[in-house]
Amino acid sequence: MINFHQKLLYILSAAALTACSGLPTDSTSTSLSGNITASQSLQSALFPGGAKIDTSQSLLMGSGENWIGRAVLTLIQSSDAAYSFFLTDYPKQGWTLISAVRGKTSLLVFTKSDRSATVEVTEGMLLKSSQAVITITPKDATTITPRKIVK
Repeated sequence: MINFHQKLLYILSAAALTACSGLPTDSTSTSLSGNITASQSLQSALFPGGAKIDTSQSLLMGSGENWIGRAVLTLIQSSDAAYSFFLTDYPKQGWTLISAVRGKTSLLVFTKSDRSATVEVTEGMLLKSSQAVITITPKDATTITPRKIVK
């Protein structure tokens, strides 16, 4: 008999395979470093200006406002500026702040309707750069099944 975790893994795997067709494949937006700029295929308002998505570390399913997954971003802002962006701009977009921890690695947790977002901000290698990992998931994975977003 298949347990809950195996069933969830099968569902997410199937959703990932179907959702991949909805992700951008324009090779002109890919740089040599394997990063792509945050585009309209995802809700780019969730990312600070100039953010680049590290495609080798990200797993994104869906598009537009309904994407889920993990986006690893390289930011041109300092970790302080990036933290401030997430803290002030997410609530403006309808996200409710659940918790926030500020430190060398900062963590913010938000919810919005049927999704939750976890944002982890760390200092970058350069003085005025940082990295953010944004993970957006359905709030209740047992009842919400990821599906392909049709354009």
